[in-house]
Amino acid sequence: MSHSVTITRTTTSTTNTSYIVLNTGYLKTFPGILKLFELIIGAAIVGILAYNYQGYRHYYSSGQQDLFHYLMATTFMIGTFCLLLACLTSLSTGGIIAKTIYELIYHSVAAILYLASSTFLLIRLRDVKHDAYMVAGVLGLVNCVLYFISAFLAHRSYRGI
Repeated sequence: MSHSVTITRTTTSTTNTSYIVLNTGYLKTFPGILKLFELIIGAAIVGILAYNYQGYRHYYSSGQQDLFHYLMATTFMIGTFCLLLACLTSLSTGGIIAKTIYELIYHSVAAILYLASSTFLLIRLRDVKHDAYMVAGVLGLVNCVLYFISAFLAHRSYRGI
């Protein structure tokens, strides 16, 4: 089964014999834009939760929904950063990794766990009002939708559609 791969390459060279190759064309593709937004929203969630974690835990110590959401956001932010970095620093990774089952599994698991952690956090916030955590929960649902879209695109790419 043959697949066509389009590669856009930007090369920046230094004065010595080494050079840096960046596949900036990947960020112009829909999967590249999705990964970038997943990363940005994930970083916002981690930042919000990290900034408000100690104060919230001090006053409202029942339940671990906030910790679960914090762990899921951190985990998938790091994983998405690694995927995006691999696709940006290699000319062929963006086209090849999309055709493997790894992206399908990664994005599906991310979407399901983001959905679970955001839902648990928002259900907990019915009883305890905390605006920053509410924002983190809603951003988690937005990121969940982005990961579901990425999983759908990965499924289409994996199946060769």
